Amino acid sequence: MSDEHGSTRAHTVRLELVDEPGELLRALEPIAENGGNLLSIFHERGSVTPRGRIPVEIDLECAPEQLEQITAALRDRGINVIQAGTEKYGEEVLVLLIGARLEEDLSATIERIESETPASVIDLSLSGATDSEAVSSGRFRLALEAGAADAALDAVRQVATDMDLRFVAPLVEGSR
Repeated sequence: MSDEHGSTRAHTVRLELVDEPGELLRALEPIAENGGNLLSIFHERGSVTPRGRIPVEIDLECAPEQLEQITAALRDRGINVIQAGTEKYGEEVLVLLIGARLEEDLSATIERIESETPASVIDLSLSGATDSEAVSSGRFRLALEAGAADAALDAVRQVATDMDLRFVAPLVEGSR
């Protein structure tokens, strides 16, 4: 690969793709078009993110400027870029949210957590209600920016309060 944009380095790009034929190829095209060199692809076909998408991790080699162009091109195509380049998240916590409306408001809950807190939902386990009177519970594994645990938990607590959900946190990773 030519080094016309500066020094090349290895980068990791994490994506969420719609589970449709051709989506992986559509995600790889901007890498080739912007001079990236593929090192590896991890396509978790059997796994689904909380947003119902397929997680994909791509290791590539390029200059930092090229990575910015690749990331912009992916987003222009409507591809959800979770992380590009350096690690964004340094900590993880587990929280429980419990409430009668959790199951029906799940998408809104995830969206609010990800837009209003310094956290990303990386895993979710939902136990649904068995009748209209019962409550649902969700165990959310959150990736947090290093040093942002207190702020993130306060923000998630506020989201839970606003959505009339009970909040239980934090659960120590490994206490499953």
